[in-house]
Amino acid sequence: MAGKPLALIVGAGEGVSASLARLLSREGYDIALAARNVLKLAPLAQETQARTFSCDASDAADVHALFGSLTHSPDVVVYNPSFRVRGPLVDLDPAEVHRTLNVCAFGAFLVAQQAAKHMLAKGAGTILFTGASAGVKGYARSAPFAMGKFALRGLAQSMARELHPQNIHVGHIVIDGGIRSSRRQDEPGADKLLDPDAIAQSYLHLINQPRSSWSWEIEVRPWVENF
Repeated sequence: MAGKPLALIVGAGEGVSASLARLLSREGYDIALAARNVLKLAPLAQETQARTFSCDASDAADVHALFGSLTHSPDVVVYNPSFRVRGPLVDLDPAEVHRTLNVCAFGAFLVAQQAAKHMLAKGAGTILFTGASAGVKGYARSAPFAMGKFALRGLAQSMARELHPQNIHVGHIVIDGGIRSSRRQDEPGADKLLDPDAIAQSYLHLINQPRSSWSWEIEVRPWVENF
């Protein structure tokens, strides 16, 4: 429908991005979903009436083509891809470390750069990054993920300082804890795992924040999570 705001979710799948797509669709947004494997997005796309796009977020040509394929400039862009390799530092495969940095950080830069170009042209927009506790503290045997998520957080902070005065809201969401899913269930009423629908509400809060009180970063965690 013409005139509806557009939300682009890059790295879409189940979990947080699916909950956010459903919520924004109910809020009146047109939804665009981008992922390497678009076949897995078919049920969600049908549910939210979203368009799907095949995109490797770490490939500059793919990202440029993605934004060129949108019906109009996005009002909200969410960067959600993540990849990690774990193990003792001396045993890590450099190729897998490189992939972690490409997905977590370099892809975020590529998507954010395109989003910023479109939003600056129309004078408004929101860019959100899905972070993790690994972007605040580096865990043992998880150096690549810490490197990628620290870089993502630095990108978001730098962008916020540059783009907030130009009416582009940049937000980084630190997800500190396990997320409930079909494969990872919680005890009824325990709330030891993050509910993806509840996380989506926090994203929506950032999107709707008045610019007189913008947050560049928030942390979400279960009430029993140590930090």
